[in-house]
Amino acid sequence: MATLHLNISSERLEKRIAELAKIGQIEETGVCRLALSKEDKQAVETVKQWMIEAGMNARIDHFGNLIGRFEGKNRNAPVLMIGSHIDSQPYGGRFDGTIGVLGGIEVVQTMKENGIVPDMAIEVAAFCDEEGCRFNKGLFGVRGILGKLEPEELGRKDKNGVTRKQALIDFGCDPSRFHESEYEAGTIGAYLELHIEQGPILEAMNRPVGIVTGISGPLWLTVEMVGFAGHAGSVPMSMRQDGLLGAAKVIVKLNEIASRYPENPTVGTVGSLRVFPDSRNIIPERVVFTIDLRDIDIERRHKYEAELRQAIEEIAGEHGLAYTIREDTNSEPRYCAASVMEKMREACMETGVDAPELMSGPFHDALAMSYVCDYGMIFVRCKDGISHNPKEFSTYEDIALGTEVLYKTVLKMSSSFI
Repeated sequence: MATLHLNISSERLEKRIAELAKIGQIEETGVCRLALSKEDKQAVETVKQWMIEAGMNARIDHFGNLIGRFEGKNRNAPVLMIGSHIDSQPYGGRFDGTIGVLGGIEVVQTMKENGIVPDMAIEVAAFCDEEGCRFNKGLFGVRGILGKLEPEELGRKDKNGVTRKQALIDFGCDPSRFHESEYEAGTIGAYLELHIEQGPILEAMNRPVGIVTGISGPLWLTVEMVGFAGHAGSVPMSMRQDGLLGAAKVIVKLNEIASRYPENPTVGTVGSLRVFPDSRNIIPERVVFTIDLRDIDIERRHKYEAELRQAIEEIAGEHGLAYTIREDTNSEPRYCAASVMEKMREACMETGVDAPELMSGPFHDALAMSYVCDYGMIFVRCKDGISHNPKEFSTYEDIALGTEVLYKTVLKMSSSFI
């Protein structure tokens, strides 16, 4: 292994991460920067200035993405894109997504300071609404630039009744001009993303950095179960059409399916549940809840989905409930490009990092990018595998190592598309 030496400025990177964490700060260490919110707008404007300081031309497109461009020698070559997101969950941490964007800026600024001009342009993207928690469908900005949005997406509403279309307009975007912000096929040569692991594997192995091999395929469903409201004190148990009871049985069934074989990486989650009329002494009439089912094995996920749908039908019939199932997101597992992974291995060796290779359970902007270009991901160790929580934590030393690996990977790839 080579002697450890960092070209990037770990101090500058740490300062920017800490400063960005103040925008939308909750509790002592958490953040709440929902997509297209005023906090998100403030964060975007702040990061835009850092892009300019790093030598990039920066713009906010009509999807709400912030994109900085560092020009290369060949303006007609496909770009090398580095990206992630700076929006957060409502109860989120300060590193999720953020280190990928700020790490990308640090890579470009280090290149500029060292007089390195890439053969092709390098773009750093802070994609809008990766998380998907506000409008219940994520990867919005990255799918937008790829022309992969669905017709109903602008009409989706948040919990306050604000549509995505209105939120975009309030953000300063113009949905009628989406086409101006789309990338033509073949104009993105490759995509790289630095991210905290959001899992416990690297910490268990005592390794600061890992190379991602692939991303599990997520299936997001929204289920509505409808019964009949009645007085909680007068309707006999045997005569009830309790929507919440039906939902509860479905939730238990999902847990049973996902937990059946602990050695498999299958995971199933119900993360949002709304009850109507939501009163102590009324039998719940209508319940809407989300299902998140993920697996690296698409055939196994299909099998479990079919079993879950059958269970929903049977439970609804048992309790006299009507139901609907809406598919929000459906992606197959996507594997990282072998050529990109090889360059990452070389970058790790040169940095003095022994990086294990591991899959990603969470999905990322890289998932959408994988359909149009080669992609690779670098993971950074996070304490106890905690994420989507204010207790989310990675050391600045580990983040700096991951950013250095990203920097060296970019140098190796910066003439690969000519």
